[in-house]
Amino acid sequence: MDQGKDGANPTKSQIMIYICGECHQENEIKARDPIRCRECGYRIMYKKRTKRSILLQFVFLLYLLCLL
Repeated sequence: MDQGKDGANPTKSQIMIYICGECHQENEIKARDPIRCRECGYRIMYKKRTKRSILLQFVFLLYLLCLL
């Protein structure tokens, strides 16, 4: 069976946001893009924290408070 490239990897075109370790600018980086800041050229990038994980921490905190 022939699988097209569209069905093989649905998150292929997903853009991740990274923050530069030097100038702190947000950079959108795709899967095959070089890991380099577009503003200053620095190569150390940090993945931006998602709002989902913050929400889960908040729900867990509320759960603990309800147990008290």
